[in-house]
Amino acid sequence: MGSNIGDRFTNITDATQMLRKLADTLYSSKMYETSPYGFSKQPAFLNSVCKLSTQLTPWLFLHRVKEIEKNLQRHRVFANSPRTIDIDILMWGDIALESQLLTIPHPRFHERMFVLDPLFEISPTLVHPLLKLTVDEMRQGVQKKEPLEILPSCVCLF
Repeated sequence: MGSNIGDRFTNITDATQMLRKLADTLYSSKMYETSPYGFSKQPAFLNSVCKLSTQLTPWLFLHRVKEIEKNLQRHRVFANSPRTIDIDILMWGDIALESQLLTIPHPRFHERMFVLDPLFEISPTLVHPLLKLTVDEMRQGVQKKEPLEILPSCVCLF
């Protein structure tokens, strides 16, 4: 998750609480402040990663994630534009799928330290289903180590 508009901490905390309602279990990383990626003329982001289990299918989960983004006033102006909340599905177990609406695993998360650092915090041995690399191994392959841990976990529910 990422937020760079409004009260970033509250946006991520609220999104995490809403995700918790969809989950049997949920673990959340600390929040990391990072520079914007893609479109750089915008405020810094707070990013966090959650690991959860759910009874929902990936498609229904995606639908619910989009509802959460809408509830938190997410407006898609252009690619990588500023946003109150952005929630991406990074992985779904060992499933790999690709469609116009959903690609799992997320096609670029293994290149982004703002994803890998918080993911490493909660699941360092998680293995990418296509690359067959652990989160730790993916982190070692990324050159720029930018994220700065700034806040404790917004929510850590078991």
